[in-house]
Amino acid sequence: MTKRNTAFFLSGGAGRMLSAVPALELYEQENPDDDFVIVCEGTWEMFRGHSLQKRCTGPDLPHLFTEKIKNRNCVTTEPYRVWEYYNQECSLRQAFDIQINNKGVRDVPVPNFYLSSDEDVKGYHAVKEGKEKTGKEKAIVLQPFGRSSQNIKGFVYDGGGRSLDIMDTIELVKKLKKDFCVFMMSEHKMSSDENEDWKGVGQPDNIDLRGWAGIINNCDHLVGIDSAGQHIATSLGISTTVLFGSTYPINTSYPDNSNVKIIDFDKEKRGYSPIRIAHDDTIERQNDKCLKFEDKYRDINEIVKAIKTKLGVKK
Repeated sequence: MTKRNTAFFLSGGAGRMLSAVPALELYEQENPDDDFVIVCEGTWEMFRGHSLQKRCTGPDLPHLFTEKIKNRNCVTTEPYRVWEYYNQECSLRQAFDIQINNKGVRDVPVPNFYLSSDEDVKGYHAVKEGKEKTGKEKAIVLQPFGRSSQNIKGFVYDGGGRSLDIMDTIELVKKLKKDFCVFMMSEHKMSSDENEDWKGVGQPDNIDLRGWAGIINNCDHLVGIDSAGQHIATSLGISTTVLFGSTYPINTSYPDNSNVKIIDFDKEKRGYSPIRIAHDDTIERQNDKCLKFEDKYRDINEIVKAIKTKLGVKK
């Protein structure tokens, strides 16, 4: 019987897409005879510049079924439904590898992310301008809010416990601005007219994730929650401080990477939220305020201290 080629279906945001890259790279190495394609039902921007880009297609491509799918086996990936993942025995990268390569839990490398010269140069000039305006030697990117956050008349909140509280964010920004040029990576733009604390904070307009990757690549550090920023920074070799509330570092971050500092706030309180498996309102309510600082002074100082230690900045 003739072996059929494969069509891998990927869905989700940038972090999930980037986390799938290592498993697909391994599949390409270990299955050289499979002319597989990758159907990106979410964003495919994380594959730009990568050797895998030539295999990527969107779900709306004309004649996709007849030309790409009909003679291939369909494999729908859903790492959140891997037993080892929802029992905190593997990372997102490893869960993709289990589904795609079927070789159990094994070491999986950090994703490869490729910037174009244009993206890198634009990021360099944005960071250079920010440093000149603020007079700071080092620049950091702050990503305080995840995709599940909502903005109601300037008040940002996240019922899933993955984002920082807006008031905690303001206090953290005030502290960071004393020593660093700060770029705010967020879909929610904060007005400096309404709050003096946002003055001097870089909030670029009309910038996509690859534009942010250019800025991250030219900054000295990224501090943020469990979202796309940490994956991009780690892939680019930029040191990172990741703040965890309702999610588990072993699942969605890089706890064994020396370039990543994890600060886990509510590991005693949180419960695993079975996203894409079931909806459990009890767990969602339990996780509701997992990233709310209980002691602003202590918690913010811990974050700032971790960043300064990593960057060699004096107290």
